[in-house]
Amino acid sequence: MARRSSIRGDIRLRRTLRNIHKTMDNELKPAMEIAANRILESQRQLIPKDTGAAAAALKVYVSPSGLDAQIGIRGKRDNRRFFYLRFIEYGTKGYSGDKRAGNRNRRVTNKSDGQNFFGKHPDIPARPAHPWLRPAMEVNREYVMADIEAAVRRTLRKASQGVGNG
Repeated sequence: MARRSSIRGDIRLRRTLRNIHKTMDNELKPAMEIAANRILESQRQLIPKDTGAAAAALKVYVSPSGLDAQIGIRGKRDNRRFFYLRFIEYGTKGYSGDKRAGNRNRRVTNKSDGQNFFGKHPDIPARPAHPWLRPAMEVNREYVMADIEAAVRRTLRKASQGVGNG
C-alpha cells in the first residue's frame, strides 16, 4: 500500500538533482522527510482505528537522493498482515448469494468455517469506502509542494554558485 511520491517534471531536472546529490549536500532529503512525515501524521489521523495496529504500522522511506518518498504500509510482512486496508480504503461491492452471473451452477455444498454455518449462499453486505490515503495527500499538497520547490531552488542555487559540501 505504499504510495510513491516524487518530484514531477522534466527527467533532466531529476538527473541533475541526482548528480548534485552525488557531489554535494543537497536540501532535498530533509525537505522530503519533513513533507513525508507531515503526510504520515495526516494518514494516522484519518485511518479508521479499531485496535490502532494499522496506524502504528505506517512508515516513511525517503531515498538517499531525496527525490523519492514512500509513505504507508512498507514491507512484505506488513503488506500481508494489513491486506484488509485496501478494502477499508476503497470499500467492497458485496455479494448476493441468490444471483449468479450467466446462470452458472452454484456450489451445492454448505459454507462453513468448521464452527459457524453460513448457509448455502450467504449474503455479504457491501461496505462503504473510508478513504485515508488520498485525502492525507490532498490536504497537505500545497504545503508539501511549496517546501519541496523551495528546497529544489536552494539546491540548484548552491550548485550554480559552486558551493561544495559543508
